[in-house]
Amino acid sequence: MISTSPQDPAGSGPHGLKLRTGVGVDAHKLVQSRPMVMAGLSFPNETVGPEGHSDGDVACHAVCDALLSAAGLGDVGQVFGTDDPAFAGASGVTLLRLVVVLVQQAGWQISNVAVQVIGNHPAMAPRRRDAEELLSGVVGAPVSVSATSTDGLGFSGRGEGVMAVASALLMSW
Repeated sequence: MISTSPQDPAGSGPHGLKLRTGVGVDAHKLVQSRPMVMAGLSFPNETVGPEGHSDGDVACHAVCDALLSAAGLGDVGQVFGTDDPAFAGASGVTLLRLVVVLVQQAGWQISNVAVQVIGNHPAMAPRRRDAEELLSGVVGAPVSVSATSTDGLGFSGRGEGVMAVASALLMSW
């Protein structure tokens, strides 16, 4: 059983194991003038891409938010503000690498991550394994990638945007 006393807000399990979970969500409008990058992969045949200060990779951004949340380090907007020109056009993979370092510096080890892309673009199924391999390599732990549509509902279902939801499990001793 995991303790969550005020003296041990992270919760300690057997042998002092601490576990923390985090959730991250990101969404971007799709526009004609941007390349499509998702889960660190380029989709050159797509005619739309996510608008944003960086590359708009909602999968990577959601994973960043999940990891930062689990580690108690805030969110991607706080860490890489949209007013910082250093991150203009930055790849989601670059931001994710920086977040992994912050999480490790805070004393946490990443156990696993799951991310789901929600929208009509891009078609993730044919490249799911590539995305999992790339993101797992960046994070240093297993990353599961899935995708779904919303059957025409909402901005993502109408093809106006794309979003992602991620969860992360961290551990420390």
